[in-house]
Amino acid sequence: MDADWVLIGKIIWGICLVAWGVIRFRPNIKSRKTKIEFTDRAPVERFAMLMSQLGLGIIPAIWVFTGFPAAFDHAVGPVSIAIGTAIFAFSLHLFRKTHKALGKMWSHSLDLRHNHKLITKGIYKKVRHPMYTAFWLWAVSPPFLLGNWVAGLAGIVGFGTLFFLRVGKEEAMMEERFGEKYRDYSAKTKRIIPGIY
Repeated sequence: MDADWVLIGKIIWGICLVAWGVIRFRPNIKSRKTKIEFTDRAPVERFAMLMSQLGLGIIPAIWVFTGFPAAFDHAVGPVSIAIGTAIFAFSLHLFRKTHKALGKMWSHSLDLRHNHKLITKGIYKKVRHPMYTAFWLWAVSPPFLLGNWVAGLAGIVGFGTLFFLRVGKEEAMMEERFGEKYRDYSAKTKRIIPGIY
């Protein structure tokens, strides 16, 4: 395994992680100024959040900084690094657009804010859950960037757990709040891939 490409992949992954934090920082501050009116943070939601954090950040970071578990290392090169970088960069682009569209309605969990509005403009014209699209893209980029199967695939398992445990509950919550308006919106849009799913 070419150590230079492995290091480049790790550096790019780290830069993307920091960029995600920067993108999320301001919306996080702004949204906290709007009171949460309803929240559903049951144990299953907390478990899903933990799984996502482990898969997208903690497990890859353990390998990046310690090399564990080295038994699952694999080769990476310029093509895989380029693919992983492009996927993660597009993910970051979607994160930014999603936060811009949501404004203070954004929350990291199953929350409804005071005077919550149904966002159907901007990126939300194309899909109902562009934030999840962005996270899926993040989850599939590490196998190309990181030279370790455990670190690379952990995000797919971790975020996949959150997605499948949460998305149905989130849509039921939105339908309960917005009724026919949300049902009409759902009929016109797909969940995460325009025109497909």
